[in-house]
Amino acid sequence: MCICVNCHYVDRCVTYHAVEHQHQQPHLTETPNFEPVEPTINVNIRSDDSEIQMEWDVVGCESFLEEMGKWAKLRPGELIPT
Repeated sequence: MCICVNCHYVDRCVTYHAVEHQHQQPHLTETPNFEPVEPTINVNIRSDDSEIQMEWDVVGCESFLEEMGKWAKLRPGELIPT
């Protein structure tokens, strides 16, 4: 799971913005202005007979500042990305 969902900076972060783009998800902001320090991204690749799927998850970041439920507060009622 992406640690960003519980990060204070999720709605301003350029790395999370890129992850949203990769997942073809709506952006929390169109103009992120926070550049995180040393984010670590895991890319999981799955394939079957007809397609290849990639899942991007931020699993570490020197800028991570925990704010439990931050993403959920910004998108109430929506399923939290996994």
